[in-house]
Amino acid sequence: MREKLSSRLGFLMLAAGSAVGLGNVWRFPYVVGENGGAAFVIVYLAFLAILGFPLLAVELGIGRGANKSLAAALGALSPTKYSVIWRKIGSFLAAGCFILMIYYTDVCGWLLKYASDYITLSPPGDTTKAFSELTSNWQISGLFMLIVVAISTFVCIIGVVKGVESVTKWMMLSLLVLLVILAIKSLTLSGAAEGLEFYLKPNWSKFMEHPLKSLFAAMGQAFFTLSLGIGSMTICSSYIGQEHSLVKESLVIIVIDTFVALLAGLVIFPACATYGVEYTSGPGLIFEALPKVFARMPYGYVWGGVFFSFLALAALTTVIAVFECLIAGIMDVFNLKRFSSSVIVGISVAFLSMPCVLWESVLEWEDFAVSQLWLPLGALIQAFFVVNGSLGWGWDKFRASVSIGRGVKMPQFMKWHYVFVVPILILIVLVSGFFNI
Repeated sequence: MREKLSSRLGFLMLAAGSAVGLGNVWRFPYVVGENGGAAFVIVYLAFLAILGFPLLAVELGIGRGANKSLAAALGALSPTKYSVIWRKIGSFLAAGCFILMIYYTDVCGWLLKYASDYITLSPPGDTTKAFSELTSNWQISGLFMLIVVAISTFVCIIGVVKGVESVTKWMMLSLLVLLVILAIKSLTLSGAAEGLEFYLKPNWSKFMEHPLKSLFAAMGQAFFTLSLGIGSMTICSSYIGQEHSLVKESLVIIVIDTFVALLAGLVIFPACATYGVEYTSGPGLIFEALPKVFARMPYGYVWGGVFFSFLALAALTTVIAVFECLIAGIMDVFNLKRFSSSVIVGISVAFLSMPCVLWESVLEWEDFAVSQLWLPLGALIQAFFVVNGSLGWGWDKFRASVSIGRGVKMPQFMKWHYVFVVPILILIVLVSGFFNI
């Protein structure tokens, strides 16, 4: 019999843990910085409502409707004559989780290394040089990647309730506490007002300097922050009952995810303003720019330790949730036991992550493959699956499934949003990402 999560809080923390990750606390602040601050945030929130919410409801609906991982769920919910085709499509889409993990575990390892350096009072000196040395030192990077894989595999071996749910719940609660502490500290810095003005006061002239680029960036961030398209949310809802509507649960998960992203901005922008770090530092903001802030801050090693511990927890919650997605997929498709499936996933991810450790260009290629191709393609296919009754699950069944339980129901008029608006927006994300618009 399939395990069930023991509580609604456990489900919300697991689903939020899958969503909350580097997209919230690494990508979100620097994308905001590059695209004009508060004006970008407003547009991002709008796309989160019109694109992120409907797609999240799709993934949760498929998972609970089939009580299976994405690898098996599409085949289980589709008409019998098409089940074999949909099962193969589901397995292909779920394979995106595997590609994601063989570079995400590497980045998570970097965060663990930084956290351990600050905690042991040996923070990086020359921050640019330190990060470059870390990424080029395959022994150290490989060691911390293996630690991440070992932790995630062990948690999943323990089981859904005692392992994945319990550990993710406490990680998420700890993450939220650390984030609040960091935000309070950052808001007391001397340059907080300047940072907050950039972050919270819309400057539409800045946004309109490159309107299409900023618009596509906001759309992409709203899409990628929830990691939709490869089944990481499907596995979460496959372990729950029908007490609460999935429309309501989708809204709650988005609120948690957005709260973390917005609070991360409250940590980063006041600190950058106070210590003269450019908001537009790009991807190096976390690993190169912010350590300069901690180096100049009183008791900076303490705050650096708290910050990178928070980041490591955010990344680990995602890794554990996606590991569970992969493990459950193997259990569903090949009918293997949890222990065997966990060991297969752990060894495979560890082995195939080594090229990312050795060559940074491999990591960049895999990030592009997942972010720009697999995620939007998977979301597009799933959106088609839930509105097409002759080939897929069909709107009526999907709407009824996500509306079961207490809370908000899926309105009938949303069908036309799924048929016309959602596919167009996904195609824009796909094209803009592929051609780097």
